[in-house]
Amino acid sequence: QVQLVESGGGLVQAGGSLRLSCAASGGTFSSYGMGWFRQAPGKEHEFVAAISRRGLSTFYANSVKGRFTISRDNAKNTMYLQMSGLRPEDTAVYWCAADSSWSAPQAPGTYDYWGQGTQVTVSS
Repeated sequence: QVQLVESGGGLVQAGGSLRLSCAASGGTFSSYGMGWFRQAPGKEHEFVAAISRRGLSTFYANSVKGRFTISRDNAKNTMYLQMSGLRPEDTAVYWCAADSSWSAPQAPGTYDYWGQGTQVTVSS
């Protein structure tokens, strides 16, 4: 069992940067693959990025590749999403998630635990 708490969402200008954090407690953080997902109004739940247990492998949606960087610090039980070159189409609620099996990191159904979500709004 693991609990996830997100922080760092807010309002930012187009072209700006923002860092999201996901703090984990109640479990062995290094045992979980981790991912970020998002959903904009009227759109489907979308994979953003994922990172393996030791942080040696990362995965990105094509829409964010080259602009977003996922990372983790297992000593701090925290995962991060550094977002740069933000665009209005990045506006969405962002969730972090933990995956005990790591069978399909891009699939929401793979993940066992989810954070509360945090709003990111990018203005033109």
